Amino acid sequence: MRGKLVLAATLATFALGAGTAHAAVSIDVLSNRADLISGGDALVAVNGGTPASVTLNGHDVSSEFAARPDGRYEALVTGLQDGANTLQARLADGSGAQITIANHLIGGPVFAGPQIQPWVCQSGAIDKQCNQPIAYSYKYMPVTGGGFQAYDPSNPPPSALIANTTTDQGVTVPYIVREETGYEDRDQYAIATLFQPGKPWQPWAPQQQWNRKLVIEHGASCGADRQSGTAPSVEDDAALSRGFAVMSTALDNAGHNCDVVTEAESLIMAKEHLTEAYGPIRYTIGTGCSGGSLVQQQVANAYPGVYQGILPQCSFPDAWSTGQQLADYFVLRHYLENPADWSPGVVWTPLSIAAVEGHPNHLNSIELSTIYFTSLGDPSYACAGVSASERYDAQANPDGVRCDLADYMVIVFGRRQNDGFAGRPLDNVGVQYGLDALKAGTITPAQFVDLNVKAGGADIDGQWAPQRTVADQPALRNAYRSGAINETNNMKNVAVIDLRGPDPGAFHDVYRAFAVRARLQRENGTYANQVIWEGLAPLIGDVDYTTQGLVAMDRWLGAVEADHSSKPVSQKLVDDKPADIHDQCSDGVGQVLPGTAACQAIVQAYQTPRMVAGESIATDNNKCRLRPLLRSDYYPVQFTDAQWSALTRVFPGGVCDWSKPGVSQAPTIPWLTYDGTVGGKPLGPAPRSTAIP
Repeated sequence: MRGKLVLAATLATFALGAGTAHAAVSIDVLSNRADLISGGDALVAVNGGTPASVTLNGHDVSSEFAARPDGRYEALVTGLQDGANTLQARLADGSGAQITIANHLIGGPVFAGPQIQPWVCQSGAIDKQCNQPIAYSYKYMPVTGGGFQAYDPSNPPPSALIANTTTDQGVTVPYIVREETGYEDRDQYAIATLFQPGKPWQPWAPQQQWNRKLVIEHGASCGADRQSGTAPSVEDDAALSRGFAVMSTALDNAGHNCDVVTEAESLIMAKEHLTEAYGPIRYTIGTGCSGGSLVQQQVANAYPGVYQGILPQCSFPDAWSTGQQLADYFVLRHYLENPADWSPGVVWTPLSIAAVEGHPNHLNSIELSTIYFTSLGDPSYACAGVSASERYDAQANPDGVRCDLADYMVIVFGRRQNDGFAGRPLDNVGVQYGLDALKAGTITPAQFVDLNVKAGGADIDGQWAPQRTVADQPALRNAYRSGAINETNNMKNVAVIDLRGPDPGAFHDVYRAFAVRARLQRENGTYANQVIWEGLAPLIGDVDYTTQGLVAMDRWLGAVEADHSSKPVSQKLVDDKPADIHDQCSDGVGQVLPGTAACQAIVQAYQTPRMVAGESIATDNNKCRLRPLLRSDYYPVQFTDAQWSALTRVFPGGVCDWSKPGVSQAPTIPWLTYDGTVGGKPLGPAPRSTAIP
């Protein structure tokens, strides 16, 4: 049995075209889009009457259907063949409907295109697609608390030792959790729910303690492993105790897989399985810090409808607009940390370095570039799943496996013509490093010129080069259209509560929450669907924010779900948002402070090198358009003739014009499929059933 993506009608049909009411006979594939089914089964409902017959590819499957406790005529249709399947339902009078169901292998891919190779499966895999039988384990919460303990259904502990929990629907049950782990899309997923051992659970009749809501947990960091991993923990007491199902996938642990397309594919496949095994989902909430926030926000935009609400904490908007910051730190450090490169009379101090980098703590740049630019930008980096002998080396093994993120996402970005490597959507041509610091008098004209003359860029192997970095095409264009750079233009139908604390120099700066806000305002004309909760606890904002955020998000989505008006979901999110859910500031230990002044003073939003160079806080202009280099633009700053001549050599095509959109900058195209198509193509509307004679 496997599972499909389904969303409450008030929150889902706008995005995915899941079940709608029909006057005539119709068929709804409840567990996912009919063209994205995987694993050989699908949860299906027939509407408009009780059919006299239902056939799958001409074979009678009527016995699988019945009137269910949820009021629908449903079946978990099994035996789907790979590729196209025709499901037909006819009433006694001969009228009926049919739909084509496209089934994909449980090991994938579904829409992410050719799977990256090489790939090393986990121990215990039964085939090269890393498939493995589903396993179940059980845990319980003791009455004394202190965390989950192992539970053996065949030899359970005395009931007096097991705590009870009351869900948000008022159902009280023993606090016993079943955790399911399995493999889809060549990697692990996990699902946890409150569970009453020995009692049945069917998708149309789940156990009463499930509130039919889902929380998705995410991992951290950003990486590009080439082997199966472990799904993030689903032992979320705050969610489970309230009756939520909790799910995660290894491919949505960004430190394991930072590719937006396979992140989305794994989520959709896992939600499909959850729906088929447990039942339709009312709405889905994402949660997670750092790389976990990155997944939520870029997937919410590129594949709208996967989440109805997200709780990004210590957040990043996406991987590839963050990439410009990593790349800038990389080139700046090459110059700023090497006094031998400075011209006579030019001296850099911690204050002037901070002014150029936009952050008072130079450790921020060291950690970002050392950890992430190296691991994501250097193709010779030792990525998991690739042996030293297999790995790329420019001299010793030029045909080896390139372990950088761009080559991991080659189906998205496309290849360069000259060397066949994946293109990169990064660029610093025309960027005037330290421009605002120059205008403020924090650095001198001599420093400004020396820095920009010697900054250079990174070559295709992630090594410093004296030339500025030029973005590759079609990689740059594809980064925007795919959502690898999150333009937020498809996020107006998702509720966002951003949980945010001060950055102690650990590269989780506050500005990123406001970068998303700026993008939402620019793309959608409002950011009313985003709330920012700041707090004084480093990075996370407040020790209680994850739980408080979940409760608040649940109330927000519940209000939207209860709104049966014809208003678009985007408007419901604004109109139905509870009055007490708004921007706020916390003392970090559970107490909300009046106003936001304390957080604005302490939770400082620092800048990036690109912002100091003139880019807006949106920071998603990965290649700027150019304007002429004019001496008058720097008034009252004065350059010597020699300095000006040096600048004209550095910027022969001009300097960044930040008043214009970037080169190839365009809205993300939702629901791209990469099935044999480099750069992707729109999947189009979800299939619907049609009448048959």
